Amino acid sequence: MKHMKITNPRIRYLTMFLFLLLTELFIGIFVHDRFIRPYAGDVLVVILIYTFLRALFPHGVKNLVWYVLLFAVCVEILQYFHIGRLLGLEHNRAAMIILGSTFDVKDILCYAAGCLIILVWEQPGRRKL
Repeated sequence: MKHMKITNPRIRYLTMFLFLLLTELFIGIFVHDRFIRPYAGDVLVVILIYTFLRALFPHGVKNLVWYVLLFAVCVEILQYFHIGRLLGLEHNRAAMIILGSTFDVKDILCYAAGCLIILVWEQPGRRKL
């Protein structure tokens, strides 16, 4: 079978987003370890958000990777203030999974690592995601 190359950037980013979403769901449901779930999952989540936004804006948004990192750090800081509880969502499992419940500086380092991966991958002259 001949390899089919996807040339539409919107489709490429959407495909990557869906793959990462399925990966994150798999990790969230089935992986209960001390490395993949807490660290690799956090690295992947910023890439997931980035690919989703790039599917919406396939020709890019200046500094998008930094906006994604800022968003992730803000969500992490909101965890410090127990945002889920403040919003009355502590019994909503899906909301708590999305928002998170525990602040950890290591999570911010994982978000930064994910953004570094994006920066390396998306550098000019390199194949895009």
